[in-house]
Amino acid sequence: MVTQITPELVRDHGLSELEYERIKAILGREPNITELGVFSVMWSEHCSYKNTRLELKKFPTTGPQVLVRAGEENAGVVDIGDGWAVAFKMESHNHPSAVEPFQGAATGVGGIIRDIFTMGARPVFLLDSLRFGPIQGSSPGARNNRRLFAGVVAGISHYGNCIGIPTIGGEVYFDESYEENPLVNVFCLGILRHEQIARGAAKGVGNPVFYVGSETGRDGLAGATFASRDLTDESKEDRPAVQVGDPFKGKLLLEACLELLASGCVAGIQDMGAAGLTCSTCETASRGGTGVQIDLALVPQREPGMTPYEILLSESQERMLIIVERGREAKVKEIFEKWDLPYALVGEVTDDGMMRVLNHRRVEVEIPAAKLANDAPIYEREVVPAPRAPELRIEQIPAVDLQRSLVQLLGHPTIASKNWVFRQYDHTVRAGTVVPPGSDAAVFYVREADKYLAATCDCNSLYCKLDPREGARVAVAEAARNLVCSGATPLAVTDNLNFGNPYRPENFWQLREAVEGLAEACGKFGTPVTGGNVSLYNQNPGGAIDPTPTVGMVGIIDDERWITRQHFRDATDVIYLIGPIGHEMGASQYLAVVHGRKAGLPPRLSYELEMGVQSAVGRLIRKGLVKSAHDCSDGGLGVALAECCISGERKIGAAVWFGHQALRFDQILFNESQSRVIISIRAEDTGATEAVCAAANVPFARLGEVGGSDLIVSTEQEMLRWDIAQLHQTWYFSIERAMCASET
Repeated sequence: MVTQITPELVRDHGLSELEYERIKAILGREPNITELGVFSVMWSEHCSYKNTRLELKKFPTTGPQVLVRAGEENAGVVDIGDGWAVAFKMESHNHPSAVEPFQGAATGVGGIIRDIFTMGARPVFLLDSLRFGPIQGSSPGARNNRRLFAGVVAGISHYGNCIGIPTIGGEVYFDESYEENPLVNVFCLGILRHEQIARGAAKGVGNPVFYVGSETGRDGLAGATFASRDLTDESKEDRPAVQVGDPFKGKLLLEACLELLASGCVAGIQDMGAAGLTCSTCETASRGGTGVQIDLALVPQREPGMTPYEILLSESQERMLIIVERGREAKVKEIFEKWDLPYALVGEVTDDGMMRVLNHRRVEVEIPAAKLANDAPIYEREVVPAPRAPELRIEQIPAVDLQRSLVQLLGHPTIASKNWVFRQYDHTVRAGTVVPPGSDAAVFYVREADKYLAATCDCNSLYCKLDPREGARVAVAEAARNLVCSGATPLAVTDNLNFGNPYRPENFWQLREAVEGLAEACGKFGTPVTGGNVSLYNQNPGGAIDPTPTVGMVGIIDDERWITRQHFRDATDVIYLIGPIGHEMGASQYLAVVHGRKAGLPPRLSYELEMGVQSAVGRLIRKGLVKSAHDCSDGGLGVALAECCISGERKIGAAVWFGHQALRFDQILFNESQSRVIISIRAEDTGATEAVCAAANVPFARLGEVGGSDLIVSTEQEMLRWDIAQLHQTWYFSIERAMCASET
């Protein structure tokens, strides 16, 4: 039976009338239903970046350390010295996680792991950046948010723990804008030698094409549906089931592919991720300047009666397409059988540039591969700038009980300890985690390369809501600051751009501003963007999510002695603030949590000051002067000082004195001005520390001393005292209390 292609069917596939005319011009005829499906997924935002490609070109993508640039392959690759390199990338699984949080998150982890070992790298650790609606309270929304949160964390831990890759860090935010639309951004890093870099190109005419991994089923058609429909907030009903992951099969596939790559049998390799067989066949052919012909009748299938449309668009998990050097088939089969993986020889590389798909030797799809992969329409969407947020004056903020305010902030799930999350992750597998989850940055020892790597994820979406350009700049600066506080030198960035419907001019303005802010800051900090992901149409009934351009940054620590943690260590150590006291209250957590206001101009970033502070802190660490270092971010100095006291195994107090200040006490404690780091040093090192800061020409102040069982903060006019044990109880158990709240 031949399906008639109607205007309604074209629209149902997320294609415009002009796009359909373009398809007909490429083919020189009307497409059939399967070809329409193929174009719909390949020309979706998810696969083609048709609404964002012009913006992404603004990123700096080159540098002496970059070996594989953004967009060239499945992940970027960066040199870390001595012939070693790292491949890393961040991707999202937002919409599937909203439908089925456990499998949506689990398959997001599986997909990013495959992107990394497809490059020839062995995955060594994961991070995640998560966003949910509020989880506190007994409202239906809070209960649903807890369900999503619990399911996503369980899915991440299930896949990562089972496959044996540690999840060593990340971030979790909670805000009303993510109600019903959680963000699940997952980062993976792998290690490889320079000569092991693999390519996803179909090279060598006549080379056989192998399918390996799980059998294809209908469970993955949800991903293709999301991709082709470009969902808006009005079109999220009746969504089909998401992909189902199998981490044990994923582990077998990982080991088999790495062994296969080491054997020299592989001419090209590609994960069947977004758009499944469709994407892997046309993209490998396009990269290789060749064609690929496959027969769907040869594809391993786990469900009877699947149509060519379903087989090609399925996003079933744990599958790879491998181009094999002709004559090496026997070795390839031997490796697949050793790892007990389903496989099939499904086609060959051709010389005509076509993606040709047969079904029992009958042609079902015949499309120029390069046109399909590269000639999607590129749009420049309309933008409407939002009004500039007004600067917030301190007199506009009512005076409140500051003793209680710090407790409120530490108990808010965004600021509180994420131990409820981290303890579900196996961060000790591979025995490389040096600084576990919960510090400014995670630190991992890569035994194969004898290298210490630091990694972090950062984005303050409230800043980005009120000023997307400045918020994006701050995200890069804070990520770099976190790495420097851990003892690392920042290397490069991957990003995940999470935004609303791009057809709405105010949303696209947010995206453009954020991209330009990221690009500018990455250029200033010398951290090229090596790749990433764009996730659009993140909407709920209340509107778009707060713009969330998440930054994942990797750094290297050249000497084990430089590894630095955030918590205070010993009584009598001296506390210094490197950077200014600060004063900016706009977009602060204090304003949002204590006063219930998302308002004001976010803090301004000075590159000169930020780089000066980072340089000074890095120099102090390398000189062996620093015993702890902690970035000041959400909640300002008050929260940062409390975290220094309570985030280590040993809880220890501190006495801090700010002297005479013209600022109000809440402004001193809770402003979120940038470029500030709290360090602790030995008492005998104060002279050397002050000399380094003076030479760097950055502000610094001796604040006080570590010791006792209280956190005491004073000015000439006021003094506040908190019991450290009570602060720890509030901070450490906040999320657990929310998740265990009565559902009655």
